[in-house]
Amino acid sequence: MTDTLFELVPVYGIWVIAAATYFSCLAVPVPSSLMMLAGGAFVASGDLALWSVALGAWGGAILGDQTGFAIGASGRGVLLRIARPGTARARLLEQAQRLLARRGTLAVFLTRWLFSPLGPYVNLLGGAGGLAWPRFSAGSATGEAVWVVLYVGLGYSFAGQITTVAEMTGDAAGLLAALAVLGLLGRTLWKSHNGRRHQAKTRTGSADL
Repeated sequence: MTDTLFELVPVYGIWVIAAATYFSCLAVPVPSSLMMLAGGAFVASGDLALWSVALGAWGGAILGDQTGFAIGASGRGVLLRIARPGTARARLLEQAQRLLARRGTLAVFLTRWLFSPLGPYVNLLGGAGGLAWPRFSAGSATGEAVWVVLYVGLGYSFAGQITTVAEMTGDAAGLLAALAVLGLLGRTLWKSHNGRRHQAKTRTGSADL
């Protein structure tokens, strides 16, 4: 599938890249980052225009984010059907919920490019949780711009090493997402531990009285 999509980039340019970024923002397993890398490489070779690649990638991602936000706003039941309890998607959804609850607009911005595996779930939770649309849109527009510049720029700069760059960036994205999850989990456990200690001290103090 990836090879087929890659071959479509120089033919359909903006449309295939836009479709890839759109569906990736809805948690569909499409190699959107690879498509942008390929787009940047074809810009370097003169086969595509930079503006069309960047606009296609950014526009598709924005539409995907807005679609996910609208789906989330339609009801919590949608989330339960998408991510059944005990599945990997359910765990990602829970992690995204924690990050969004703590950071709001910043969470939307960071999950566009730095913690991208959480992005589609932040879209859904933003709508379901009542995050203000202007705040969501601001984080989405700026974060997707960073994502597009990063990957199209890497594709342009390393046109002859697309596969290697794709593997490296994929590994880095997975690592960063895992570190974010570990950080959130560690903070939650620490707060829970401190809460129990405080309760224990309170009970001890009451008993002494």
